[in-house]
Amino acid sequence: MDIQLTGAPLASLEADLLVLGVFQDEAFTPPLQALDNEWAGLLAGVTTEGSFKGKTYELEWLYPAPGKTKRVLLIGAGKRSAYDVRVARRLSAIGARQARNKRAGRVCVALPTTDSLDAAHVAQSVADGALTGLSDSDLYKDREQKFTVGVMQIWVPQADAAATEGLERGRKIASAVNFGRWLGDEPGNVMTPVRVAEESQKWAKECNLECQILGEDELRDAGMGSLLSVSQGSRQPARVVVLSYKGGDGGTTLGLVGKGVTFDTGGTSIKPAADMHYMKYDMCGAATVLSAIGAIAQLGARANVLAVAGLVENMPGGAATRPGDVVRAANGKTIEVINTDAEGRLVLADALDLARRRGADRLVDVATLTGAMKVALGDVTTGAVGNNEEWTAKLLSAAKSVGEYVWPMPLHSEYTDKIKSNIADMMNTGGRYGGALTAAAFLQHFVGDTPWVHLDIAGTAYTEKDFAWQMKGATGVMIRTLVKLGMGDG
Repeated sequence: MDIQLTGAPLASLEADLLVLGVFQDEAFTPPLQALDNEWAGLLAGVTTEGSFKGKTYELEWLYPAPGKTKRVLLIGAGKRSAYDVRVARRLSAIGARQARNKRAGRVCVALPTTDSLDAAHVAQSVADGALTGLSDSDLYKDREQKFTVGVMQIWVPQADAAATEGLERGRKIASAVNFGRWLGDEPGNVMTPVRVAEESQKWAKECNLECQILGEDELRDAGMGSLLSVSQGSRQPARVVVLSYKGGDGGTTLGLVGKGVTFDTGGTSIKPAADMHYMKYDMCGAATVLSAIGAIAQLGARANVLAVAGLVENMPGGAATRPGDVVRAANGKTIEVINTDAEGRLVLADALDLARRRGADRLVDVATLTGAMKVALGDVTTGAVGNNEEWTAKLLSAAKSVGEYVWPMPLHSEYTDKIKSNIADMMNTGGRYGGALTAAAFLQHFVGDTPWVHLDIAGTAYTEKDFAWQMKGATGVMIRTLVKLGMGDG
């Protein structure tokens, strides 16, 4: 899709579809008022006499439309006080999906700017939202190819250099988000650890990243027995992908670490059959960090970033790890495996240690780690646990600025007490209660004093239902947050 900027009067634009964002309980913005004057009060008639009130994501069609536009879609931007980049992205995605449904080849999106959301941020949000909104998860449906929107114009008050930069930023971030969502949406028989590694190589070349792939012999030589214990029941060999971006002149190195269980049966502690098919999404943490570092590189960040993705398949084969087995991690810690379905932390343990050994002095790990976090925060908010208040606050600030919901959770020493083992240095689970936090306490053993935040995306990595702005499937959650953090402006 060709995405362009325009600052021309709205009434002069030629489009198959014109998408107009309208605030709730407010007079029209000056550009909309000028358009309504050209159209003899048509918009005012709809908003004052009709049912359309401008509530968030509310839709109202005008067809046929006057002037050079075939159709007009009024879309509610909600209250001005709640209007942010998240809402703007979704409005754009809805508009793009509606344009495709109506077979509108040329569409113009005009969303309001505010004091807190300037033209550059609107341009970024519209480009991001349109490109991610049109990326679907129905990868294997045998049907006629979907209609393609050819041209999207983004209307801004001034189509200047800042707005152009915002558009390009949105395009690159959307590319990374769509890459991560695609990795997650592919089925487990396709997106195996080896395949993820292969796709990571291609992605690294596209983004000008250094790429190293560690096979099982190299993982054994590195002593990564914790990670390898997860995959030993599978016919699919484990892999670890290390992507490096060196855009800074010395300074700190941000380490992004992702859990990549390409399919999780639970191993010997096998899961119930109901909903197990969703376990192809258990690699979304790895997809997140691989995608984020690509966008960071494409945006030319003046920073040093390292991404480590631990890739395994967890199966109950004859050689699978048993409950009660003891494994040794690369940092020398021994782990009593109480539950083989608490496998993600075993992968992250060695991956976090590897990131530290490769020079990372700031860490963020991302993982679909615990059902307990989904119970606590649902499918709306990502849980965060950290060992450094300043670093955690920086990540929370980055998340807020890009419109992603993250909530901090506690990490008291009592949670560590719950994973003490009689036979080994620790157990891999601390029981039912506080499961998301005992999992974080486990991970803390592998980060030392390095400032670290753990992001549990178990509830937010994928959605089980369709929305107006996105088909059900992988969401790409936290990619935008990590990009913001990696750019050094979070």
